[in-house]
Amino acid sequence: MCGIVGIFHYRSAEAVDRGLLHRMNESLYHRGPDDGGLYVERSIGLGHRRLSIIDLAGGHQPLFNEDGSVAVVFNGEIYNYRELVPELAARGHHFRTRTDTEVIVHGWEQWGEACVERFRGMFAFAVWDRNRRTLFLARDRIGIKPLYYAVLPEGRLVFGSELKALLVHPGLPRAILPEAVEEFFGYGYIPEPRTLYRHAFKLPPGHTLTVRAGRPVGEPVEYWDLRFSGSGAAGEIAAASELRERLRDAVSSHLVSDVPVGAFLSGGVDSSAVVAMMAGESLEKVHTASISFGEAEFDESRYADEVARQYGTDHRVRQVNADDFSLVERLAELYDEPFADSSAMPTYRVCELARQGAKVVLSGDGGDETFGGYRRYLWYLREERVRGLLPLGLRRPVFGLLGRVYPKLDWAPRVLRAKATLQALAQDPVEGYFHSVSVVSEAQARLLFSREFRQALSGYRAIEVLRRHARQAPAHSLSRIQYLDFKTYLPGDILTKVDRASMAHALEVRVPILDHELVEWAASLSPELKIRRGEGKYLFKKALQPLLSNNILYRAKMGFAVPLAAWFRGPLRERARAALLGEALADTGWFNRRFLEHVIAEHTAGRRDYSALIWALMMFEQSYRGVGQTTAAPLHSVRAAGGAHG
Repeated sequence: MCGIVGIFHYRSAEAVDRGLLHRMNESLYHRGPDDGGLYVERSIGLGHRRLSIIDLAGGHQPLFNEDGSVAVVFNGEIYNYRELVPELAARGHHFRTRTDTEVIVHGWEQWGEACVERFRGMFAFAVWDRNRRTLFLARDRIGIKPLYYAVLPEGRLVFGSELKALLVHPGLPRAILPEAVEEFFGYGYIPEPRTLYRHAFKLPPGHTLTVRAGRPVGEPVEYWDLRFSGSGAAGEIAAASELRERLRDAVSSHLVSDVPVGAFLSGGVDSSAVVAMMAGESLEKVHTASISFGEAEFDESRYADEVARQYGTDHRVRQVNADDFSLVERLAELYDEPFADSSAMPTYRVCELARQGAKVVLSGDGGDETFGGYRRYLWYLREERVRGLLPLGLRRPVFGLLGRVYPKLDWAPRVLRAKATLQALAQDPVEGYFHSVSVVSEAQARLLFSREFRQALSGYRAIEVLRRHARQAPAHSLSRIQYLDFKTYLPGDILTKVDRASMAHALEVRVPILDHELVEWAASLSPELKIRRGEGKYLFKKALQPLLSNNILYRAKMGFAVPLAAWFRGPLRERARAALLGEALADTGWFNRRFLEHVIAEHTAGRRDYSALIWALMMFEQSYRGVGQTTAAPLHSVRAAGGAHG
């Protein structure tokens, strides 16, 4: 894994500041401590930090073609590079290294912008073609590897693997985008393509951006989208067998490395499946790592131990407790903008632990999105059946009234906590799904933000992110929300979390379940093979029965969570109060202090569970205090910061 940066003066021949490029590159030192390189050619500058994985001696970047007219900086892995090398060599291209990076250079020469369609892997890269005076940026189909860019005044484009690299550039305007703040409190992260700043963007997954000298910067171009056909005709037994073989192929392809490869092992179905496949493909003992919690409700370590014993792995375990809260400041540094997934803490620790035994690890991320494993999917399908019985015009007033008057019983057994379900039934399908994934509901957002900030939003609502993607989503209810997760939650939360946490420890994480060929095949399956009779990941679990015990496959799903609710009523109580009611949030003028006081009082007393909102506010406060106060514009500038990339 690596870090890449670049500066392109696309409107002029003004020379790139090599010192500035160096500082941008060094801001990503943690992503690639093994090597670094710069290339400057008048108006273009490319930088690279390298974590050496393949061809340890010959993979220095930037890497060039034979005559030096094409250069590339690359973050990721191209898993099918060994198949592409002879094909490109047969067409006259000469290879000087054994690294996968070189297939990008020659792939660009041979296929141009369509080269991305030939690559199987996780990648973010930039190609500079001197003869065409063209810069080409690309991001992998799923969004496993990140890529940020900004179009600056005076015809300059900057890019980097993390937002912090762009923030090094003094020309980047620091105006905060109010829509991005609204989206953060809606989702707990800022979805593609926005960042916290008006002029900085994430290149969306499955997109490229071509910038030509002397021309305006256009919009990113989509080269891949996930299509759910649901038309797979194979029977259950045949489909289960094919799933096993496809998963084995994906895991095998992800084991290509010149350094040791390990795995995360939580004890859940997905990571256990990956470890089982690795054990069958590896000649050496697999290194595995997992996190345990002091609270039994959140602790999966006993299940991880069972799988580790079954497959004889070299297993390491670390316990995470409330005193690990010191990571809050570190997390704000890692993510560069507000990020509210609390599992970033144990993810950071498991990456730290895994790095002790391996430089590359495989993860089980993506199994829930690909094969239908989230509990919220099952609840959504049940709600959809009720929605189908009554028209929206009748449901909205009836269930809306019931949802308003039914008490919020966070302390009660789940069967009695019907308020959220009633509220969801009063909404259309997209509203209902947003209600199930949002950190702050639209009703809470009206209380959370000040009147001035709501005016700055000019009526914009975070749900518009889902509505935009829903226009391209499949009709089937399950496929629709899987598609929405592939567009939002998976790249914006899950993959972002793992990328930053792993790169902080110079650890490469690969996600074989998100191999695009496996994902495309899974999308062709009938939805009934994903959730059946209330069982999520139905076919996935059936396929794994020869490899894992029912104790692993069919136990209650726990997730990689931390016990925030108890922490905020116990050892972290005063820290939460100080963050929510302190000067940093108050000085923004964006929040309703009376509501913040209500949140702290109700949660502390145990009457409401506001832990997700408290954590989001704390992460926003920490991010703003660490970055925003020194770089961000005040509210009157925020109001003028709306608008899209252009």
